[in-house]
Amino acid sequence: MTQSADDLIRQDLAAHPDGVLETIAETRDVPFQAVLDHLPSGTTSRIPGERFEDVWRDLTGWGDLTFVVHTADGFFESEGAIVLGEFGHGYYNIHGASPIGGHFRMDRCRFIYFVDRPYFGTRSCSLHFINEEGGAMFKIYVGYNKDHTLKADQVARFEALRARYRDTA
Repeated sequence: MTQSADDLIRQDLAAHPDGVLETIAETRDVPFQAVLDHLPSGTTSRIPGERFEDVWRDLTGWGDLTFVVHTADGFFESEGAIVLGEFGHGYYNIHGASPIGGHFRMDRCRFIYFVDRPYFGTRSCSLHFINEEGGAMFKIYVGYNKDHTLKADQVARFEALRARYRDTA
């Protein structure tokens, strides 16, 4: 009997509960969202992508965060403050003094996931912006202190934002 992709994802997560989720998606030839949807209960929640602008606006008050774009060929990571952008020409355009900037097709954002899980032995809190195909557009991580503990004020903001949307989702 052949195992289903769902069973294989669950096995991979059980074997590597704090590993790289993109690796599982690539290995099992499934969209990244499929792996997020199989994380243990209580580690994720998701909201519609239409809430992007409100979530982004909240993030502007958190201080320096880590912004990640992960592709099959590597990942780009930048630390800085999230700044407000504006919609124009089909994109959400982000400009400012922060190293985090660019042009995002937020009309393609299907879901935003709040993810609170171990990552290589330490707690990680992040927001994953998922496109129409189930792939990661980008991710934003709560920052770490020099001793590799999460910034407590940002964790509190993450938990409050997640709770606010959990009550309305």
